[in-house]
Amino acid sequence: MTRTPDHPDADASPATPTSLSAEEIASAVCSRALRAVDVVAAALDRIERADPVLSAFIEVWADDALRRAGEVDARVEAGERLPLAGVPIGVKGRRGLGTAGPLLEAGCVAVGATSVPGPGTVWQTWGLGRHGPTVNPWRHDRTPGGSSAGSAVAVAAGLVPLATGNDGAGSVRIPAAWCGVVGLKVGNGRLPSSDRTGLMVPGVLTRRVGDAAAYWRVMSGNATTAGPGAGVGSRAGAEAGAGFMSATADPPTAVWSPDLGFDSPDPDVVAVAHTAALRLAEAGALRLTRPRTPLRLHDPAPAWLALRTPGAGSTPEVHRIRAANDSRLAALFAGTRLLLTPTAPTAPHGHEGPGERYSTALTWAFNLSGHPAISIPAGFGPDGCPVGLQLVAAHGEEALLLEVAGAAEGHLGPW
Repeated sequence: MTRTPDHPDADASPATPTSLSAEEIASAVCSRALRAVDVVAAALDRIERADPVLSAFIEVWADDALRRAGEVDARVEAGERLPLAGVPIGVKGRRGLGTAGPLLEAGCVAVGATSVPGPGTVWQTWGLGRHGPTVNPWRHDRTPGGSSAGSAVAVAAGLVPLATGNDGAGSVRIPAAWCGVVGLKVGNGRLPSSDRTGLMVPGVLTRRVGDAAAYWRVMSGNATTAGPGAGVGSRAGAEAGAGFMSATADPPTAVWSPDLGFDSPDPDVVAVAHTAALRLAEAGALRLTRPRTPLRLHDPAPAWLALRTPGAGSTPEVHRIRAANDSRLAALFAGTRLLLTPTAPTAPHGHEGPGERYSTALTWAFNLSGHPAISIPAGFGPDGCPVGLQLVAAHGEEALLLEVAGAAEGHLGPW
């Protein structure tokens, strides 16, 4: 993907702080080539100029962010090697700061609360910021998706390199797909969550796969010795991984499913995502295979909706759907390492709403099953909006998702 969404400084020099990845910022701040205060000031200036149009933020914490950036500079000056030193981030919603503790300890600086769906709507693929409805940076008449709406827009428009989200039915992956960025949903139970149903888990939105990997290292407690730029998913690691998988080892096997056996996604969306999957196979990033039995999941909608209904709990229907889908996914992952699908079944809808279509049709099955999943940019539909490719892996295989996504970035990107 080489197109650029509408945002200020679209032609800015690659050397400017707002154009750097989170890993690049952290490396520069740790080496004292940049100051965290200057990086954060540049992000705040960009937000000030862009947000009246995009409305990605509910609140911006300029004074507090600059103060915290100064504290990061002092920590670096004192000799601390912070994995994400000086990285400006958006946090999902006004309550998002409470879940960002490990990121702040790693050196991130929260610059504001990103938009989420406002009152008066029952659908979540929408956002309401301080300046009005949150717009898709590729087409302002379209929604960015949600509920991590502002986080996706802030990342896609280059306001911040990383923003937090949470994903209960696709709330990270759908806006990632529709805004043309990377969206990781970790496996259920892998990170703390306050959701009583267990369906909602933390996630992250980034422009670079390496930044999503850096998030995962920090949040999972594996960043103490890594330092900026280390580990699976970094830019260098992604490029090396792409060559390794294609040249010296068998690439991971993957199964393509356009519809999970029950949905009817738009043909244009399927075509873009499938083309991306084929390109990855041709490049040696993965090997497409056919399962012995085509994957046919039960539509998860009745089970998901029942679990989210207060007082309903786990009904016999919920148990039946979950047990059947869990069995079929276990059988699938016993014979392959990845499942590929379009992320969303439709293109981004207008601000009037999604109509009768469930934008979550291809994502919420994996909130019920608990599998980790990531959405990566696949290309563009006829409407000019991005399309996402969803990669799903077995339980505990976040590292595999990030490795393959990093290889994909080398073949489908730059994003």
